[in-house]
Amino acid sequence: MQNDFNKAISNLLTALDMDISAQFLPKDSQKTSVLKSLNSSFLIILAGENHPLFNDAKAYMETFSDDSEFASIFSYYEKMLSLIESEISLNLKDEIFKSSLSSLSEIFSVEGSWRVFFPQACDILEDKKKKIKELRSKRKVNISSLNKNPINDISKEMLFTSNILITTPDSSQEIESLGFSENIKEKLKEVIKEEQKFWYDHPIQMGVELERNEAVYGLVGLDEAVGFEKKRGVIESDSKIDCLLSVSVTHEGLKEIAKEYLEDELKKLKGIKHLNIYVITEADSEEIIEEILKPKNEDERALLLEIFGVDGEYGRHYSLLKAIAAFWQVLVSRDLKATFKFDLDQIFPQKELVEQGGMSAFEHFKTPLWGAKGVDSSGDSVDLGMLAGALVNQKDIDKSLFHADVPFPTSKPKGSQFVFNSSLPQALSTEAEMMLRYDSDEFDGKSTAALRIHVTGGTNGILVDSLRKHRPFTPTFIGRAEDQAYILSTFFKSDCNLRYLHKPALIMRHDKEAFAQEAIEAAYVGKLVGDYVRILYFSYYVKALPYDKAKLKDSIDPFTGSFVSDLPFTVVALRMALEAANFFENDQEKKGLDFLELGSKRVSEVVELLSGDENYLKDIFNTQKSGWDLYYDRLDEIQERDDEDLKQDAAQLVKKLKIMFV
Repeated sequence: MQNDFNKAISNLLTALDMDISAQFLPKDSQKTSVLKSLNSSFLIILAGENHPLFNDAKAYMETFSDDSEFASIFSYYEKMLSLIESEISLNLKDEIFKSSLSSLSEIFSVEGSWRVFFPQACDILEDKKKKIKELRSKRKVNISSLNKNPINDISKEMLFTSNILITTPDSSQEIESLGFSENIKEKLKEVIKEEQKFWYDHPIQMGVELERNEAVYGLVGLDEAVGFEKKRGVIESDSKIDCLLSVSVTHEGLKEIAKEYLEDELKKLKGIKHLNIYVITEADSEEIIEEILKPKNEDERALLLEIFGVDGEYGRHYSLLKAIAAFWQVLVSRDLKATFKFDLDQIFPQKELVEQGGMSAFEHFKTPLWGAKGVDSSGDSVDLGMLAGALVNQKDIDKSLFHADVPFPTSKPKGSQFVFNSSLPQALSTEAEMMLRYDSDEFDGKSTAALRIHVTGGTNGILVDSLRKHRPFTPTFIGRAEDQAYILSTFFKSDCNLRYLHKPALIMRHDKEAFAQEAIEAAYVGKLVGDYVRILYFSYYVKALPYDKAKLKDSIDPFTGSFVSDLPFTVVALRMALEAANFFENDQEKKGLDFLELGSKRVSEVVELLSGDENYLKDIFNTQKSGWDLYYDRLDEIQERDDEDLKQDAAQLVKKLKIMFV
C-alpha cells in the first residue's frame, strides 16, 4: 500500500493542468527528451507504486547510474529522492504534519497542499483584512524615548550606498564592435570562455547603451533628487552628497576590468552636480584591510578577507555597504551619523512624495523616531536604529504613491505554487508593514510606531552608532534576500534588540522593468534557481543561530519566515521539478534545459554542504561573527588612538575611490 506522502504527490500530480506522464519519453535519446524523462520519472517515483508508470520510471532512472553525460543530473535526482524520504519520515513525528499529510493523501486541495508544504500561505485569502490587522499589531512598538540627536545636516551626516553588478556583454554582441579600450576587449575575449561564478537578478551587461545602464540611471536619479532637496531648502545649495558604490562581478576575469569599464561609463555622464561618487572593488576592500585595519597575523588577515569585500554572493557586498559607514565615521568624517542604501533601479519620486506624503525624501531621514527606543508587542526592548521605506512600481505610481508593489495575487495558484507560493505572504507583509500610515490612535508616530521585518534591498538605512553597537551582518553564503538575512545575525539580545523603524511615505519608485528588460530576462533562470538556494540556506541558517527557533520563526513570519521550511529538500525538489515540467509543457525547451542543468548543479552543491556536517552553517556564522567583531574592535582601537598618519593614509585611499568628472 502507498504511504500517505506518495498518495499526496499522486493527488497533486492529478490536480496539475499538465500531464506529467506525457513528458516521460524513454525511447527518445535527444538531450531535451532525456531531461524531460528524468524529471518526469522523479515525480512519478514520488507518486508511488500505484502510478501506472512507476516501474518504468524507476527502471529508466537506474539506466543512468553509469551514464557519463547525464551523471550529474541523475545524481541530483537520486540524492533528492533519498533526502525527501528521510525528511518526510522525520516530520511524521509531528502530529499536526501527520494529520495534514493524511488529509492531502485522501483529497487534493490547494489549502491542503499548503498546510503540508507551505503553511505560511494558509488562511490568508480567507480574511485579508483580519490578517493585515493581526500582523500590524504584531509589529507595534510603544516608544519609550526618542533619538535626542537625530539626523540634521544630511550632506555631512549621511553616506548613501548602492551596489553595481557587472556581467559579460549580451551574446549577440561582437566584442570588437563595442566601444571599449583594447585592454577591456582583449580581457573580455577570455572572460566569456569562463564558467559563470555568481548569479544576480539583473546585472549590467557590459556594452549596454548609456541610457539603459542601471548605474547611470540610478545616479542621475539621485542627483536630481538632491537638486530637488536644495530647491526645497532641506540641504545647503553648495553641498554635495557622498555616494559609495560597490562593484561585484559574475565572472572571475571581470575583476580586472570592471572598474575601468565603470569609470569610463560614468565619465560620460553630463550634469552630475550634487554627488561625490566613490567606487569600491574587491581590490580596494583588500587595501583597506592591509593598509588601514592592519591584521596582526595571518589568521586575522584571513578572517577579514573572508568577510570584508564585494565579490561573491549578495550577502558579502551588502554587509560591506553597511559596515563601511563605521570606517567612514572613524577615518573620513566624524560627523557621519547614518548610511542609507538604495538600489540603482530606484529613484525618489520627489513630486509625489511631497504631494501625497507631505515630505520630500530627505526630510524623512530627520525623524527622531530613527534611533528611538521602545518595547515591542512581545515585551522586548528594541532599538529602532535601522530605517526602512517601501517601493512603488513605476507602472502604478499614477494610481497612488501608496500602491503596494507586491499586490495580492488575483489568479488561481497552479503548478509549483501548490508547494510554494511566497507571493501570498509577501503581499500580506507588503500591505501590513510597508503601506502602514501613522494616522491613527494605534499608530500615531509619536508614542507608537511600527517595526519592520520585511525590508527591501534598497530603501533602508542604519545609524552608525547602532551599527557599531549591534554589529549586524549577512553571512557570505547568502545569495538572495541578503536584506532579510541581515537582521537575523543580531535578532535577540539580552538587553535591547536592533530593529527597523517603519517610515511611512519614504517610498522609492522601482523602475527596473522600464529599462532593464533584457538584463532581467537574461538573468531569469539564475534568479529562479537562486530562490531554491535561498530556501535551503534560510532553513538551515535559522537552525544555526543561537536563538530559540520557534520564537525566531514566529517573529519573522509571514514573508521572511516563508523561506524557513521544515521540508526544505522536499519543497525545493518538488518546486524545481514542477517548474521544469511547466517549461517543457509550454514549449520552452531551451529554458527548461538550461534551468535543469543550472538548477541541478547549484542545488546539488548546496545540498552536499547542508546534508553533510550538521554544524556547517553554525561554524561559518560563528567564524564570521568573530570577523566582524574584529573589524569593529579594530576601528574602536583606531578611534581611541586618533592616529593622524592613519587618517592621512585613509584619506589617500578614499581619494583613489572617487570618480573624477571632467
